[in-house]
Amino acid sequence: MIKHCSLVAIAAVFGALASAAHAEDSLKVGIIGTLSGPPAVLGQQLRNGFALAVKDLGGKLGGREAEIFVADDELKPDVAVNKAKSLIDRDKVEFVVGPIFSNILGAIAKPVTEAGVILISPNAGTSTFAGKECNPNLFVTSYQNDQVHEVMGQYAQDSGFKKVIIIVPNYQAGKDAAAGFKHKFTGEIGDEIYVPLGQPDYSAELTRIAAAAPDAVFAFLPGGMGVNFVKQFRQAGLADKIPFLSAFTVDESTLPAQQDAALGMLAGSNWAPNLDNPQNKVFVDEYVKEYNAVPATYAFQAYDAALLIDSAVRAVKGNLADKDALRAALTKADFKSLRGAFKFNTNHYPIQDFYLTKVAKRPDGKYQTEIVKKVFTGYGDSYAKDCAMK
Repeated sequence: MIKHCSLVAIAAVFGALASAAHAEDSLKVGIIGTLSGPPAVLGQQLRNGFALAVKDLGGKLGGREAEIFVADDELKPDVAVNKAKSLIDRDKVEFVVGPIFSNILGAIAKPVTEAGVILISPNAGTSTFAGKECNPNLFVTSYQNDQVHEVMGQYAQDSGFKKVIIIVPNYQAGKDAAAGFKHKFTGEIGDEIYVPLGQPDYSAELTRIAAAAPDAVFAFLPGGMGVNFVKQFRQAGLADKIPFLSAFTVDESTLPAQQDAALGMLAGSNWAPNLDNPQNKVFVDEYVKEYNAVPATYAFQAYDAALLIDSAVRAVKGNLADKDALRAALTKADFKSLRGAFKFNTNHYPIQDFYLTKVAKRPDGKYQTEIVKKVFTGYGDSYAKDCAMK
């Protein structure tokens, strides 16, 4: 059952699943993500991935009918806090799943977790909560932000690039991206460009990049930012001169708009649609059929978040009153992740494999990222050592 959401497609999915649910028996989950403005495609992937998992689980999570509430954080921290409090106080949710952006995670983590509600982030994975501020009520099914960017730093290092220019948004995830890249790349950073979150035009930055003539460019520009930057990078003639390295700039959320402009561009990821395991193949085929789009990491990580909840609620036999038992069940992560090997580190962030990917065109005409090679195996983040949880 879905509540206070006018989105027809999602209402149809969740409503059909839980029409017979009784409020006193249902498991209430709040989804919070950016569902308006240019980044809405990211929140839609999150919401759709979770919805598909609930559908595949027969409308239930851990054997209890799933009652899902959806909130749009509008990419505004103050709005996100109010929406999160409403999910907890009005809707009485037992889990909050979200958000997409790290500044929103920073805003909602305290009010959600201090209310005794489990917060599962299927995307944002800031360094702050991975280390000294790790939280027993926060679980992350994606990655620690730095890690995906470390993939590209390692690739740049291994490729022998001498000088790289970094361009990222000026917020926590952007800072984590730059830091992650520099963890592995020891060459010269020719320029480190920080742009406002949501900036649409990059003519000035592209002029700076062209003048500097770097060996490569590393970009973390999610959503609409990435769409515009890649198109402008290609139009400026730089794509044929300067290798383009990225994370969340060319992915399944941006490729429908970028199309051929992104072909051949490289990225780092913990997954790709062509990852070769049976459950992932079923998921991708099902997602394409359901939503006429190729899933991105936002969708698969939300799908895994639903599987995580299902496994933990099942382990405690539907009784969520014992929070210690529930946290222990969540920490065990007794489910089959779409990415294959997965377990939680002591800070509740994943230990997992990471890959170099390249943009390709599918036989059906859609675009997707595809795995080139594995870069890290069973890789945990560098902040876990500072987390007091053991």
